Amino acid sequence: MLNEKLHSYIEGLISERNPLLTEMENYASVHHVPIMELSGIETMLQLLRIHRSDRILEVGTAIGYSALRMANALPHAHIVTIERDLERIEAAEQFIQRSEHSHQITLIKGDALEVEDIVKEHALFDAIFIDAAKGQYKKFFEMYAKYLKDDGMIITDNVLFKGLVAEQEIETKRIRNLVKKIDEFNHWLMSHPDYDSVILPVGDGVAISKRRGERK
Repeated sequence: MLNEKLHSYIEGLISERNPLLTEMENYASVHHVPIMELSGIETMLQLLRIHRSDRILEVGTAIGYSALRMANALPHAHIVTIERDLERIEAAEQFIQRSEHSHQITLIKGDALEVEDIVKEHALFDAIFIDAAKGQYKKFFEMYAKYLKDDGMIITDNVLFKGLVAEQEIETKRIRNLVKKIDEFNHWLMSHPDYDSVILPVGDGVAISKRRGERK
């Protein structure tokens, strides 16, 4: 991971967001809602631009911050996003409705492991962004990869989990178990026969997985 001084330098170069997005960043900070770190989301947005993704599935809406960042960066794209937490859904709906990009976003309410039938009505997707319960990353990947276009890519956030995946001693059992699951996912992902993957040490660790070609 980048040292703190270099990390701050890079984030200082990133352009200011519009007032609504800045408000959402402040809301997330005050209410302890995890949103993607600036350097990580800027990396993701650039990849989506290069890939020219027009249809994106997001697993984990939270307050709608990343969905609105994607809509803003890709004005011709449509984002289908899933969230189960009722309080976050309410906040996301309010923020999205206040945005000029609300027509680009479809919010599906429910557990990502239980709304597959709804999601598949919106398939196929150019890109899938996974940023929900870290312990379920493999299940999310396997469930929704089938709705990815042959040349699509999957982006997964938080795969380095504040650098803890490289630590040998972790104090609390809950965090230790979560780190173990993330580490297992990373190893599974990097050896997946159908995807070329790379883990970028930006933000909290971003994995980029590109489908290798036509489905078998």
